[in-house]
Formats: sequence, C-alpha cells, structure tokens
Amino acid sequence: MNFKTPILLVLSIALFCCGGPFSKNARLVGAPGTIVPAIDSEYRLHVGDKLAIKLFYNQDLNQEVAIRPDGKISLLLVHEVDAVNLTPSELTKLLTESYAKHLQQPEVSVIVNGFAAQRVFVGGEVAQPGVKEIVGPTSVIQAVFAAGGFKDSARLNEVIVLRRGEDDKPFHIALDAEKAMKGIDLSQDIYLQPYDMVLVPRSRIADINLWVTQYLRNNLGLGTDFALYYSAFAK
Repeated sequence: MNFKTPILLVLSIALFCCGGPFSKNARLVGAPGTIVPAIDSEYRLHVGDKLAIKLFYNQDLNQEVAIRPDGKISLLLVHEVDAVNLTPSELTKLLTESYAKHLQQPEVSVIVNGFAAQRVFVGGEVAQPGVKEIVGPTSVIQAVFAAGGFKDSARLNEVIVLRRGEDDKPFHIALDAEKAMKGIDLSQDIYLQPYDMVLVPRSRIADINLWVTQYLRNNLGLGTDFALYYSAFAK
C-alpha cells in the first residue's frame, strides 16, 4: 500500500492550518492596557507588602501588618481597610480620615517595611516554565530568560501576554519577540505587571513535528525513519 500520497495531503492541510495566528483576539502593542511604565511615579502597594502604621499621638494604636491576599489590612479601631493598589500617601490619607471618626486630629504615618516579591507566570516553549518572582521593572524577554530562555521550538513572532484590565477582565497581548531581540522594534518587549502570564507558543514547524511524532509514528506505527522523513519534509 502506498502511504505517501494521503499522508502528504494531510500534512499539507496541517501545514496550512498551523500558519495562522495563535490568538486571533489579541491586542497589539500600543492598544489600551498594553503599555505600562517601567517605574511608577509613586509606589503602589501589593499583596504581601509589610506596613508599619504609626499614630504620633496615639502610640497604643501603632501596628505592623501585612496586606492580605484579599487586598485588605486589619487595624485596631478602624478594622478592615482596603490597601492594595493604593500609594502609601493615599493610604495615609484614607487612614487619617478613618481614625478622625474616633480620634481628634490624628497624625498617621504609613511606612513600607517590606516589599513582597511580585510574581508572573511564564509557560509554553521555555526551558523552565513556572511562576517567577520579579524585582523591579521586568520586560517580557527578561522574564523569559529568567525561565531559562526560549526553546528552539518557540514561536518568537507571537508571544502572548495574558493580563487583567482595569475592569478585571483578562485580555491578550501579542508581541513579536523576534523583532525586539534583533533590535528592529524594541517596543515589542513590554514591561510586565504583577500576575501577568507569558505564553510562548510552539512554532509552526514544531507543531508539525509533534503531529508527525504523535500521529505517524505512534498511531500508524510507520517507524522512526518514516517520521523523520516527513519531519524533514515539513521544514
């Protein structure tokens, strides 16, 4: 039986189907929500940050607290307070107003004693996928290299960043990391926000090689040499 003609036909269809974009609904760099500054004008508090809350005239209310996973801190007298995403000065103003309901002219100070490591997830065609801790401004390519770098099977021209917008709804950003790494368009290497997810898809050739391995070799039992032949054909 001649396997070559039908398999070539299926392989050609697979090549055609794998050539399109990995994410059809992704935003391009420059769209709203895709660009964040390397450094904010003032630090914003994150989950896990350790705070010292001091009241100058009411030292019995001084506390050291950590921002909980729900974004709140628990304080004497004013109880539960939302702290995440506020700047220290914004939290100081909020606490001053809250304590003023119970105290006369409270003098409140908020001191950040410890900064929580910010986390992003890097997955797909990287050497060491997983959760990565970032300190300071970190770009997509820097995060990928913190994950061991791109595999040979990576699709560099369409790296995906999954991010939550201001409305808390997730959206995708499509980046051409190849252009950034070659210095053609450095704007493609955007800075990450805490809890961003970076996904490096498989290249078209890698997809075909996987198909060859899983379908031709495993399902049809045609052997390693036959699979390698069609792997070479795909290239």
